[in-house]
Amino acid sequence: MESDLTITTLAERPGLKDALWRMLDTWDEFVTQDPVGWANIGRIVAELPEYVLVATDPEGEVVARAFSVPLALDADGRRELPDRGWDRMMLWAFSDLRHGRSLDTVSAVEITVAAGRQGQGISALMLAAMRDNAVRLGFREVIAPVRPSAKSAEPHTSIHEYAHRTRESDGLPYDPWLRVHVRAGGVVEKVAPASMTVSGSIEEWRRWTGLPFEESGETVVPGALVPVRVEAERGYAVYVEPNVWVRHRL
Repeated sequence: MESDLTITTLAERPGLKDALWRMLDTWDEFVTQDPVGWANIGRIVAELPEYVLVATDPEGEVVARAFSVPLALDADGRRELPDRGWDRMMLWAFSDLRHGRSLDTVSAVEITVAAGRQGQGISALMLAAMRDNAVRLGFREVIAPVRPSAKSAEPHTSIHEYAHRTRESDGLPYDPWLRVHVRAGGVVEKVAPASMTVSGSIEEWRRWTGLPFEESGETVVPGALVPVRVEAERGYAVYVEPNVWVRHRL
């Protein structure tokens, strides 16, 4: 595990903002087309820099970033982790910011490690730093709509089965990213079956993926956790991604 990294908030090192965005990542193009994320991810950096973590190596290169947002979970109409997961959490957070509500929870938004730096334990360091930062800011809980990335190898497997699958050897989650969260102290709580929605025209999906999208029905897309639903005659396709809610009590 990397131990020579410097991890701070963007509020502490605002000069890293441009480098943070320039960091090469491995997100699939279609994932970045979620309209809720498209509209709000930049606002986290601009308006909530104390909730943005940046990791640099000894040469000063940005090798990882972590975004989180504060929100009011203990509020009327909420209290339960939402089925619409990532999208709903983002909408709640910026609604709460706009209306000046009392904030009680931090939600993870993303932890991204630079291309070529995966497999070095950096994601676990960033998760630990996110937990510590939430404590420093006065919160007692972090929630995370986790994207179990290895699920893409089993797009037809039920997310409800996959989320709770464990290894016989140690009882930890089968999925490696869920396993990092549980090792850090998180508890798998529930599935968010409609956590993120990406819709687009057939031409857009062809551009995002390089696939033909010629027939209606389900199309398996590399990197997607479930198949994309294609309506070829109507000229569009829709991807509804499930995530897994993990709760970290601090």
